[in-house]
Amino acid sequence: MKPKDAFINDSSTPSDPLVQDKVSVPSYQRHGRTTAITDHSDLQVLRRIRRYLLPRDFTVSQSLLDEMVAGYDIGDPLADALATDGVRFAKPLQKLIIDDQPNVNLATNPSFNSLTEQFSSHPDWFDPKLAQIGAVAYRRYPLMLIWLLRNVALMAGYSIPALSLPLIQTGALMHDALPRLMRTYAYILAVSEHPQLDLSARNNCKPIDQVLAIGSEGWRQSIQVRQIHTLVRQNLLKGKGNAAKGVIPNADQHHNPDGTWNTAYWGVPINQTDMIATHLQFSLLIMRGLQLLGARISKEEAEGILHLWNLASYWMGVDLQRLPKDESACWEWLYTYLSIQQLDFKMGRPLAKALHDLPRQLMGEDNRRGRFVEMVNASVTRTLVGDDIGDGLDLPRSKVRFGVLSSVPILFALDTARQHNSGIADKLEQFRAKRQDNMNWWLKKNDDYYK
Repeated sequence: MKPKDAFINDSSTPSDPLVQDKVSVPSYQRHGRTTAITDHSDLQVLRRIRRYLLPRDFTVSQSLLDEMVAGYDIGDPLADALATDGVRFAKPLQKLIIDDQPNVNLATNPSFNSLTEQFSSHPDWFDPKLAQIGAVAYRRYPLMLIWLLRNVALMAGYSIPALSLPLIQTGALMHDALPRLMRTYAYILAVSEHPQLDLSARNNCKPIDQVLAIGSEGWRQSIQVRQIHTLVRQNLLKGKGNAAKGVIPNADQHHNPDGTWNTAYWGVPINQTDMIATHLQFSLLIMRGLQLLGARISKEEAEGILHLWNLASYWMGVDLQRLPKDESACWEWLYTYLSIQQLDFKMGRPLAKALHDLPRQLMGEDNRRGRFVEMVNASVTRTLVGDDIGDGLDLPRSKVRFGVLSSVPILFALDTARQHNSGIADKLEQFRAKRQDNMNWWLKKNDDYYK
């Protein structure tokens, strides 16, 4: 019988699991953001992961805890070094690699030269065929993709203050919720763009020959987002982010007395560990959500989705050695991470409300369709993430919330037909392309790549 709690596995500690837990506290709770590993083991999402996705004999690894906590204090060394020198690297890096226009001022900068090497070619471990298999599966369900991005990947993250605070401090996803959401959506579309997509109607769009090709939109956005993250990290460390004033309580742990970021409590903002958590939000959680909603994703397609995002995260500044190696390791990593994060729903509520209220902001406060869309979105979060997080974020309850599961037999049947009938597969692809075009309405108005 599986024990209620997963205790730490460390051969150097006594055999009694309760003693193990006490002995281990100093090693992984040296930041205030970290709670004891059994403090919220009854959280619905943790119970589901433990019951359905982890081995019965699973215990939390002490070495993984140590690596995770050490990662709190590491940002993006290459990009941070450039930021310290006052360098904005995105444009000169792209001009050098794509247009062969070197920047004289950066020619001898070792950090810039290392970035140039990283973005000039694909690493040896990257398998474009496997990545394309993942990208095709990832892009197969456009409506489900944005459902899961907004209602699972983003909403679930809002319950974790270490992820919420940088967003609140900068005003991201709070004051400009729609542009921020759609820019995030544009990034996951860019990462998963593949040669099979029909993009011939797009202005000035050169078809790509492989997933995440050098010079592709996914490549370009990875550089741009990496620079944005670096600037945000540097500004927060200097105490320049102040959008949280009046939005969340002015607690001491949010900043140092001089207004700078409280690194001792939070670690550095947008650190290695939190970036891996974001990597898994966009890859593992969306993939699992698709499966729960009825999509037939093969083992190879699942591997491809994770492989695709491994390259994107590597380009975004994540240390490759820290990334979990396969799906099983991803679930172990995510369970461990969620187990030790302090939860603060009050901090995440402003972000959750801004995202939840979008449909009626777009359609009108009294629009029935807007209210219905909001209830569907909240139902997706509650069904796939859990009522405890839904309640914590003040998301409404719906009497027909499990109606979202009606997609399961429909999507499963369509996927089955697609696999066995090429004619149906072609028609479904035409429908997917039309639906994707509809989903891109904001991008077609505001993003040069989609106009």
